[in-house]
Amino acid sequence: MKKILKFIVLAIVFPALIISTAGLAYLHFFASNDKNLSGEWTASLDVTEQAAVVAFGWLQDIEAVSVSMQDMESHMQGLEIAVRLTFEETQRSAGTFRCDVLPESYDSCNQAAYEAFASAFRQLLAERLRMADYAGGTDDEAVEALVAETFGMSTVSYLMSCGPKLLPSLEELQAQYEGSGTYETKEGILTRQFEDGESVRTKEEQYVRKGTHLILTGEHDAASQGYFADHYPVLYTLETQE
Repeated sequence: MKKILKFIVLAIVFPALIISTAGLAYLHFFASNDKNLSGEWTASLDVTEQAAVVAFGWLQDIEAVSVSMQDMESHMQGLEIAVRLTFEETQRSAGTFRCDVLPESYDSCNQAAYEAFASAFRQLLAERLRMADYAGGTDDEAVEALVAETFGMSTVSYLMSCGPKLLPSLEELQAQYEGSGTYETKEGILTRQFEDGESVRTKEEQYVRKGTHLILTGEHDAASQGYFADHYPVLYTLETQE
């Protein structure tokens, strides 16, 4: 009886030990890697909605012909600004970081936003000209030529000079995102200390890492301001070296 009982205990306990040991090994060698954020991550901040809202409001203010928010959104598509976040783990779950808004990405996004705005603006001008029984052409090229003749510049240049600011300024984004310092991760919270000369500010964010994706799901800093402060989650993708 004792031998049978001993055999049963061993038959149950021994496999359980193997399973738990394998589980611990997995957590140590694999799951723990998700806590190591070392590498270069890039996020694309979507500014499509903001650009469409600002453009729509400006057109309403100048009493343009009927245009809907859906019309503006159909022109404004895929407007994104790249932010690069680099981590270097120097000890377990802690290290140094640097975050930069890529100026070339901002410039190309800003240009694309105004080109989309200009396309919508030319269509509205063409509609207004037709309503006024304009005898000339109202296709894109004809309207563009009319704008150049009237204002001495292209539609894009006119809107950039005299129209609304479609995107947050590069300086605003840099103030909100850029900086360097130290970080640590604990229980799903990423804490970054930005060191700017003699001053230090701390930002706490909930984070989830899934392989090559890092998702910042919410900011704990109540003093955080700016367009993107309430637009989480922000998805960063790890730039792998080929």
